Amino acid sequence: MIIEYHRPKSLEEALKLIGRTKIPTYPMGGGTVLNRPSQDRYAVADLQSLGLDRLRKIGNTLEIGATITLQQLQNSTHLPEPLRQILNLEVNFNLRQLATVAGSLISCDGRSLLAAAMLALDARLYLLPGEEEVHLGNLLPQRSMAKHACPVPGKLITKITIPLQPELCWETVSRTPADLPQVGAALVRWSSGRTRLALAGWGNSPLLAIDGNEPGGAVPAAQNAFAEAEDEWASAEYRSEMAGVLTQRCQETLKSPGS
Repeated sequence: MIIEYHRPKSLEEALKLIGRTKIPTYPMGGGTVLNRPSQDRYAVADLQSLGLDRLRKIGNTLEIGATITLQQLQNSTHLPEPLRQILNLEVNFNLRQLATVAGSLISCDGRSLLAAAMLALDARLYLLPGEEEVHLGNLLPQRSMAKHACPVPGKLITKITIPLQPELCWETVSRTPADLPQVGAALVRWSSGRTRLALAGWGNSPLLAIDGNEPGGAVPAAQNAFAEAEDEWASAEYRSEMAGVLTQRCQETLKSPGS
């Protein structure tokens, strides 16, 4: 339950608010998570007036302001086409108009293909104070039960960056085309040969299955990563098998001419 609403006019004011200890105060972008019914009592600091909604290409890097909405990101001419497609699957049009990129990553669970793709791309998040740079893969495990809060107390995410030069491919399997994936694979390959594979469909957050220069090990790594991935949606045996199949498909796509 929101018991206080603040709309800071500066980053300094926002940091002071979220640093309070008496009343938990969470940064709010689109409000799609914080406005849900909850028994917890907390305050919010609305970030809309802080200029964190810029999207720009700097060399081979895409810099995404923390309060950019998913729809704004999808509309960007700089966004790689595979990510544009993923956003269509992630949430419906109405939610894309509200949900922010930073909020979506912080509040995601393991079924988020967007978070898996960002993890595979080795996305970096920048936090204040201190202009701290954090890998998404290091931040996701730090999240508490209050997923809408920044995992680093007193810190505010200001932007996310992803590289534009590597190739990205994704594959999913789900019960229906409109469902979130039971298993999803996002494979990214750099020209140097570096390969990162992230899996979606299970658990509290996507899993990084491989990061290295030996893509031949991606399929067994995917199978091993989901060897115990069982819940009400699918058995571990099924997920493990499909993780290998989807990873193989991604590898074949990236090897094909023009991929």
